[in-house]
Amino acid sequence: MTQRARLIYNPTSGNEGMKRYVADILDVMEQAGYESSAYQTTPEPFSAKKEASRATLDGFDLIVAAGGDGTINEVVNGIAPHRHRPKMAIIPAGTTNDYARALAIPREDPVAAAKVILAGQTLRMDIGKANKHYFMNIAAGGLLTELTYGVPSEFKSIFGYFAYVMKGAEMLPAIKQFPIHLEYDDGVYDGPASMFLLAMTNSIGGFEQIVPDSSLGDGKFSLIVVKTAKLPEYLVLMGKVLNGGRHVDDPNIIYTKTQNLVVTREDGEELKINLDGDYGGSAPMTFQNLRQHIEMYANVSEIPDGNIADDAAQQDYLQEVETISESDINGDGKIGK
Repeated sequence: MTQRARLIYNPTSGNEGMKRYVADILDVMEQAGYESSAYQTTPEPFSAKKEASRATLDGFDLIVAAGGDGTINEVVNGIAPHRHRPKMAIIPAGTTNDYARALAIPREDPVAAAKVILAGQTLRMDIGKANKHYFMNIAAGGLLTELTYGVPSEFKSIFGYFAYVMKGAEMLPAIKQFPIHLEYDDGVYDGPASMFLLAMTNSIGGFEQIVPDSSLGDGKFSLIVVKTAKLPEYLVLMGKVLNGGRHVDDPNIIYTKTQNLVVTREDGEELKINLDGDYGGSAPMTFQNLRQHIEMYANVSEIPDGNIADDAAQQDYLQEVETISESDINGDGKIGK
């Protein structure tokens, strides 16, 4: 049976350069054995999400998301709620491209990124659920995490990653603590914080040392809570991040692994939540890690071994899912062990 693939691309991504590559990307998808077609996103809200959901329900075998982290997040939100989910591939064309960085996918050449599909290497990736929304890389709350809302899209297109750096430097002096209540697998935290991060890869805002022991597909978030709001202490923490990820042992940091998290702001003020770089609602919010929820094409051979969950653990989990769902997910002709 012929397998079908749908390319969902954002024509405004990459300084509006993505449109030039569509024909070549479709050609690569055809070379990989997929009967391929394309959908260009529109100004209509959530058009990428709606098309991804439609293609999933229509039985497509692969959905390729081409654009920035926002477009990729929409496609994930279109796929994730469904019981039967197609494989997914990403072609980055945004500013920081955190997810592509984590999967070792070329970030400067869309056609080279598409050719990752030809290699046939995939990973079953965790997906985060935040109330009714989904995210694939990071959730965060606190003033500094709101910096993406204040960077105009044209500024991001021109200056790229440095747009975020400059905006972050501008906001550092305004950081304040707020009372937060966190419930996670190993405990509860009630106290002051200036920011929390919930990550699933080692790439956050272009930095790869914020979550130094990230493991793809392990079913756990990396939770980081920054308790201080003092500028000198923030600068020390940033220095430790750049010096091998030593911030995780700092007394101003809570660093732990968890599958679940409940976040509440205790003073009644709004706490905006950032999901994959965009506004995702406000606390209170409940987070759940959906282990190995979507199979992604990746340059697996280029990802350090320590950044991928143990193969045996992945296989055991897959067999459990097959038994529960009574489905042959990995195509080996067996269900479960």
